[in-house]
Parts: sequence; C-alpha cells; structure tokens
Amino acid sequence: MNSALRNPIGAHVPVAGKGLAGTGLAYAAKVGAEAVQVFVANPRGWATPAGNPTHDLAFRTACAEQGIPAYVHAPYLINFGSDSPATRERSVESLTHSLHRSAAIGALGAVVHTGSALCGTRQDALAQVRAQVLPILDGLDRYGDDAPWLLLEPTAGQGSSLCARMEDLAAYLEALDHHPRVGVCLDTCHAFAAGHDLAAPGGVDELFDALHRAVGPDRLRLIHANDSQDVAGARKDRHENIGAGHIGAPAFRALLAHPATAGVPLIIETPDGRHDPDRVEGVRHAADIALLKQLRRTS
Repeated sequence: MNSALRNPIGAHVPVAGKGLAGTGLAYAAKVGAEAVQVFVANPRGWATPAGNPTHDLAFRTACAEQGIPAYVHAPYLINFGSDSPATRERSVESLTHSLHRSAAIGALGAVVHTGSALCGTRQDALAQVRAQVLPILDGLDRYGDDAPWLLLEPTAGQGSSLCARMEDLAAYLEALDHHPRVGVCLDTCHAFAAGHDLAAPGGVDELFDALHRAVGPDRLRLIHANDSQDVAGARKDRHENIGAGHIGAPAFRALLAHPATAGVPLIIETPDGRHDPDRVEGVRHAADIALLKQLRRTS
C-alpha cells in the first residue's frame, strides 16, 4: 500500500475570509495538508449558520478532485450529559447542524467531544446520551450510503468526563446501540493525558489493544495527532507541536506503523505560533506535517 494513501496527513484549517475552499484549501496547500478538518459554526457558540451553497460546492468539488478527505469538528459546548435542559436542546441542534453541514460539503464525518456527566451519575448521563443522540443518528438515513460518520472524541479526563480512557468508549457505544455510523476520533494528546502512555515501550500497542477491546474493529476513523505539553496522566489538554512534547516523535512513528491505523487520516491541531514575535502563518503547521510525513516514510 502506498504510504500516502495509508495515512493522509493534514490539519485543522481556517475558513474565515474567502470560505471553505478559498481560505481553507489554500491554507491546506500552503502547509502541505493531504486531509482537512474545518469548523462550520463558531466552536464556542450555539449559532447554526446555513452556509454558502457556492462555497460548499467549490469545497466539495475541490476535495473530490484532489483526493482530500474532509471532516467537521462540532462546537465545544455540546454536552448531552448536562444538567441543563437548554444546553441539551442546543446540543441536539448543534450536532444535527454539524452532521447536516458535513453532508453538504462532502465531509466524511463530524467530530464531537463525548462530554461530561453533570446531571447525576455516569449512568444517568449515558441515558441522556441515548435519548438525545439516537434520534440524530436515525436522521442520517436520509443521506443513504453518503451519510457522514459521527466520530466520538474522548477528552483528556478533566472533571466528570464521560470518555477519557479507551475503555470508557464501550458503555458510550452501547448507549448508542453500536450504531453503524458511529466511529472514534482518537486525540493522541487527550489519550496521553488520560493515562495511555504512548511514549512508554509498547505504549502504542497497549492503546490500540484497549481501543479494540472497547469498540471492536473498524471504528477508528480519524486521529488528531497532537503532542502533549504535560506528562502522561496529567489530565491536561495542552497540545504541543509534533516531537516537541512528552509523547515524542518515536511514538508517532509507531502509531503510523500500527495495523489499527491503516487507512486512517491524521489531522494536527498543534500550536500555530500565532503569538510568536516573528510568526509566519502556517510555518509551524507545515513543519509538523512534514515531520509526520517523514515518520510515515520510515514507519
């Protein structure tokens, strides 16, 4: 298998200004991205903008022509385990919007953080997840075989997180009746922060063994490739550039070589250097992508 086809490597790209294609894909080309992730709404708000059909078509067409897999990241405020009825209602609207917009722009899936149990026990929260998310998943039927995946992203383990370690995904997936369009987005920084020590000997193998036991095969659909500013188990979500953190480049090489990652794109969400005094837009992202491509060649 061609290594580039095995693991497209890309970035979360900005879209403000000239839109999905004009800004997003231009940035992707600048940093050497082979895959992209975008926001289709304010990630820290509840607005559900309709989007621009012309921009949608241009983005979808360009991604198809260039062979670029695309993904949407849903807003951070979504939490189906909330004790607030208003938050739960808005979470339904926001996630439904992210999946609808994914279909409109040809994205393969929408990533959503798995949230926290703020309504009582973990079982109470998972019951709310089931009640609210299953109807959203049923709505994917309208898209047929082109329906986007709902990609569950475990968090770093802060507070009453519903999913942090890989084994936590088992109950979450069970609550969703193991729906065939539910997959996993693995964030390496989150997993490391939750206690999966990817830098330790055999750490990558142990991570994917745990993921397989929790959800079975073929659920891993996307990887957020981020190094960590903090040590394993710190439960702190602080991303670092590839090879510059506590995970380290060798772990990413092992990840790229692991059978569980075959065909799975990697998206970086690493610092872009915007606060550097001599910042050049995209230079740190371009370096991260170049390093991951080098590790891919030697894995």
